[in-house]
Amino acid sequence: QAHLVESGGGLVQAGGSLTLSCAASARTFRDSFSIYAMGWFRQAPGKQREFVGVINRSGQSTYYGDSVKGRFTISRDNTKNTVALQMNSLKPEDTAVYYCAAAPAAGLPGAIYQYTYWGQGTQVTVSS
Repeated sequence: QAHLVESGGGLVQAGGSLTLSCAASARTFRDSFSIYAMGWFRQAPGKQREFVGVINRSGQSTYYGDSVKGRFTISRDNTKNTVALQMNSLKPEDTAVYYCAAAPAAGLPGAIYQYTYWGQGTQVTVSS
C-alpha cells in the first residue's frame, strides 16, 4: 500500500501557477505523520531526481532548492495529514514528475537517501 499519494499535476502555461497536494494514505503512516519532515523532489526526463524543498515536522521551517526559491512554497496540515506545494511563476524548465516524500528527521533533510516513504509522482508540464 502506497504511503503517500500526490495529486494536482497538469498542464500550465509559463508564468502560471499550480498547487500540488500530497496525502498520507496508509493508516499507520497517518498516525505518525507529524514526526516526519516532508519533502518534494522532481525528475525531468533524462535527468536525476532533484530536491525541490522540505518542510519540518511542525511546519514552522522550510528550505528550498535554488532553482525554485522565491517561487515555490511548501505548507503542511498535520491535522489532515497533508502537505502542499504551491508553485508560482512556472517556467518550462519546471516540467517534471513531482514526488513527495517523508523523512523521519527533526530538521530539514535535503538528500534522497534520508527519505523513507515516497509517493508515485504527479506530472507537471509547463508550456512556453
